[in-house]
Amino acid sequence: MFLTIAITGSADRPATDLGFLLHKRPDKSQQFSTAHGTAHVFYPEAHTERCSVALLLEVDPIALVRRGRGKGRGGAPDSALGQYVNDRPYAASSLLAVALRSVFASAMKGQCAARPDLVARALPLRIEVPVLPARGGAELVRRLFRPLGWTVLAEPVPLDETFPEWGDSRYVRLVLEGEQVLAEALRHLYVLLPVLDDAKHYWVAADEVDKLLRAGEGWLEGHPDQRMIVGRYLARRSSLTRQAMERLELERLAESDDAAAEEIDNAVDEEIDTEERPVPLAVQRREAILQVLRADEAARVLDLGCGQGQLVGALLKEGQFTEIVGVDVSMRALHVARRRLRLDRMPERQAERVRLVQGSLAYTDGRLKGYDAAVLSEVVEHVDPPRLPALEYAVFGAARPRTVVVTTPNVEYNVRWESLPAGQVRHADHRFEWTREEFRRWAQEVAERHGYGVTFGPVGPDDPEVGPPTQLAHFRLHGESGDDRNRAASRSRDFSSADRSRTCPSQAEASGADSSSPDISSPGTSGTDSSSLDTSGSRAGKEAVA
Repeated sequence: MFLTIAITGSADRPATDLGFLLHKRPDKSQQFSTAHGTAHVFYPEAHTERCSVALLLEVDPIALVRRGRGKGRGGAPDSALGQYVNDRPYAASSLLAVALRSVFASAMKGQCAARPDLVARALPLRIEVPVLPARGGAELVRRLFRPLGWTVLAEPVPLDETFPEWGDSRYVRLVLEGEQVLAEALRHLYVLLPVLDDAKHYWVAADEVDKLLRAGEGWLEGHPDQRMIVGRYLARRSSLTRQAMERLELERLAESDDAAAEEIDNAVDEEIDTEERPVPLAVQRREAILQVLRADEAARVLDLGCGQGQLVGALLKEGQFTEIVGVDVSMRALHVARRRLRLDRMPERQAERVRLVQGSLAYTDGRLKGYDAAVLSEVVEHVDPPRLPALEYAVFGAARPRTVVVTTPNVEYNVRWESLPAGQVRHADHRFEWTREEFRRWAQEVAERHGYGVTFGPVGPDDPEVGPPTQLAHFRLHGESGDDRNRAASRSRDFSSADRSRTCPSQAEASGADSSSPDISSPGTSGTDSSSLDTSGSRAGKEAVA
């Protein structure tokens, strides 16, 4: 898959200025890893009079199919050559468009700190794509690019030059020439390459509307084939197409009135605006956890006992959290979480940030080491009290994240639940529910044993008599000097040999029960000591009372 961009220059405006705009040095060949292969950027020529840059994308079609699990182009029914032998490594498509955005991101945004004077300058560009799939033929290629100011050469590629009677293929050789701002030219390609192919290799989610409108700003709203471009780019998903067209119309109206789009679209939903609805406790709990993680600047986060993935979904919405691992002993819960999060339809970069793995918190697990933070949200109350020391050691003694957040119900608040009979816990699977004093005592003892500091906070309305419905403990690992590490290690060893021996299997039993715990997001991952004991319980009904 190949594309070249060339410009001509002179002594006062050297063509090698192209290197500044693309943020790629002409004297250096570079490689970039993309989700579906390796992108190579190099300069076939770099002189004052002429400079050209080439983008070569090496695609592994087998990896593409396996990653897509049959979705998108990988599973297209009209893929004539099948899933594993096809045109994707050779013909420009959405794969090349994604590589353009990844490799030339700053250039596409019009950013050039070294030479800001070049950003808005129209350059004599020549762009060549040797093989471009075009559903609609050469005429459609000309219809799409000519209104944007390009001189278009679109030559159909014959099926076989030896047998001209076979006719032309659906591919064209494309050459674009014209005075264009480089950032705008890259955005033209980013949108129109997948439009001409009329297919995408990934699931088209709602965020594709924003991508389209950002890339199409300044030219899409006035394009004569706007509706066709929008429909094809959004994989003919009617709801997304309608949303994009409405936003484009709003921008057109705002421009004609010389106003901001927000000023035009100012309708108020009176019911929402005037009625104050209580925020569910589950939402308040997730927000309290997120506030702690944000303040601690955590990037790599474990959700231990993730259940159906509500917290994982909230973490995914914030760019601060670059790696999120959800752990649960229940494969059924993990499959529900996978469906809820739509991992198989999630944009590639988003999907790369999250993993769901099966594991038990009763035993140490090497996969949990090295993370910034761990969350035990409504988990400890699902653990039999004799098993709590095992969970404690696995999280605080073995994994040792810098931050640990624990939330659990406050049993004193239960008298405020009118629907909860006296003396009953909030969920049938709860093994216990702590008072505020019991929770503080447990948390402080855990912190002392493993070298953490701990603070406490309420989640939900803080009743002056019975406290909040949920209580939160924020553990922070002390600065680990040599003495701190020695003391923490000594406490962990003492705890491991005494308390843990009463609650965990013997070494022989553990080795005999060892089994690989699957990672349902990345098949084949294993490495936990054991996953046979359910310590997190079923979270399907955890928040029913809340």
